[in-house]
Formats: sequence, C-alpha cells, structure tokens
Amino acid sequence: MPEPPCGAYPFLLNTGRGSSAQWHTGSRTNKSDVLRKLAPTSLYVEINPTDAARLNIAHNDAVLVSSRRGDAPAFAVVTSTVQPGQLFMPMHFDAVNRLTFPAFDPHSRQPSYKACAVRLTRVTRA
Repeated sequence: MPEPPCGAYPFLLNTGRGSSAQWHTGSRTNKSDVLRKLAPTSLYVEINPTDAARLNIAHNDAVLVSSRRGDAPAFAVVTSTVQPGQLFMPMHFDAVNRLTFPAFDPHSRQPSYKACAVRLTRVTRA
C-alpha cells in the first residue's frame, strides 16, 4: 500500500462502487434514466459505529474527509459493514478521487485510486 494510515491521517479510506446503479464510472449507466435515479446524488462516507462514537459522529452528520491532497465534504453513514479504522466512499464522485494517492503501477500504469490515508472530522454548525 503506497500510503498507510498514520497519526495525522489515522483512517484507511477504501473506495469502490457505492451502488449497483453505478458501473463503468458512469460511462454506460449514466445513459439510463432508471439507473441515474437509483444512483446516490450526495457524497457519503461509511464509518464503523465504534469509530463514529469515539469521534462523536452520528448517522447523517456533516463531516469532512481530509487527505494530504485535499478535503471532501460528505455526510456520515454509520454502519458495521466497515471495519474499525477504515472508511468507505463511493468512487463515482470527483472529490473522492482527488483524495486518493496518485501512485501508478509501474507495469500497467493503473492508478492507485482504491485506498489512502485520511482523517475524518465532524462539521459543527455555527
């Protein structure tokens, strides 16, 4: 893994398909009215209940996911399907890929957009 979690960025962010309505980065599924209606329209981050409790984050709270490359505002989805210490975000939002580490496989040139180190903070409303 090119960028493991550390003290400043303690979570491992995993990215992937967030909905069965999203395939081929939208190049095919975005052509279907039905699938576009099923796809998520707001960016979310899934977090384990143990981590959410420790950070005082509740389901649907506004949060900020930050990496060494930038920030992405999202809302929290508290779920036990994510392991403690890990977060999940759907790859079908530009902001998510701006967070990830820009490493490439030396042979295939495939970018390493699947995981990176991040921190998560709850956004408090003034």
